[in-house]
Amino acid sequence: MDLNKVSLIGNLTADPLPKTLPSGQSLASFSIATNYTWRDAQSKEKKSRADFHKVVAWGRLAEIITVYLKKGSKVFLEGRLQNRSWEDKEGKKRYTTEIVASDLIMLGGSHKKEVKGDENAKEDVDMEEIQIEEED
Repeated sequence: MDLNKVSLIGNLTADPLPKTLPSGQSLASFSIATNYTWRDAQSKEKKSRADFHKVVAWGRLAEIITVYLKKGSKVFLEGRLQNRSWEDKEGKKRYTTEIVASDLIMLGGSHKKEVKGDENAKEDVDMEEIQIEEED
């Protein structure tokens, strides 16, 4: 049995980037930051680190994310890890790992709401269609 599941609680680092593919499929890409805190074993000093995660949502979930979320929004999301590659404009092979969101709960504020992903979202599109902007 295989399992590919990710659960995160964090804050959006920027407003979601909406796209509509030529097929009409909606796509939203964004990243969230999660914080990890620990106490140093020797100095007993409290330390923390932020990790940044790329996220992609499809279909109705993407449309809802685009409307309701913005930079700083706190969310609980579930999805799966996906690795993909493509050739950039210079012909160089590029790679990325991202989370494909399936469920999302908006946390904080007055907008607490659970949103389920579109089970019929077409995710097997040609990667040339997507061209998500990559941060270097």
